[in-house]
Amino acid sequence: MNLKKAIKIIAGIVIFITLPSLLLFGSLYLKYNEDVPTGIQGPQADALATRMINSLDYEAYKNTSYLEWTFEGRHHFRWHKAEGLCTVYWKEFKADLDLRNPEKSIAFAHNFKVQGNQAKKLIDKATSYFNNDSFWLVAPYKVFDEGTERRLVTSDTGEESLLVTYTSGGSTPGDSYLWILDQNHRPKSFKMWTSILPIDGLEASWEKWVVTESGANLSTFHKLLFLGIDINDLKGIE
Repeated sequence: MNLKKAIKIIAGIVIFITLPSLLLFGSLYLKYNEDVPTGIQGPQADALATRMINSLDYEAYKNTSYLEWTFEGRHHFRWHKAEGLCTVYWKEFKADLDLRNPEKSIAFAHNFKVQGNQAKKLIDKATSYFNNDSFWLVAPYKVFDEGTERRLVTSDTGEESLLVTYTSGGSTPGDSYLWILDQNHRPKSFKMWTSILPIDGLEASWEKWVVTESGANLSTFHKLLFLGIDINDLKGIE
């Protein structure tokens, strides 16, 4: 086989593999991509945010000292929320994160403590897992976190939604989320404008709510396009 023919075959394979993906992305982009809505900051936005967290018993969540869960069957967390500590398990690795004093965090591989650059990589990865996976669990309670901006968004039909922008903190500061609420102000879904998603305004459901032993209300399933995000083994203790 000469070089010209080999290049032609390789090019054909690449096109065969990538073209359907490009077409799918293009159709999804045209269907779902939208700009961040405009909204009004101030007392009305804060009042809607307060009604939302109260519908989920914010006081019970605030008094929850310990949360444990498994995210997508891949990452397991034991979060001592009151103490600012979380142990993250994945594959053959474990990291004990000190969320208030990150320099005190430690990591393990095959139950052996690791040091130096390997420890830093594992701690950084565990921190990224925690920031992402805990957000899918407790995001509704984080609308008043330091560095957040809240805006009241009113649709053409008069429906009110809450736009929350995280100007600092976490792994991806600058992300925005538009909370869609039911008639009792409980979250039904949110739309996302994030740096890690290639399409702006994608919507994910918040459903299968569970009341933990501590009284906190937490969603254990999210549908994003044709994907499902499962949260299992959930425990919440006061």
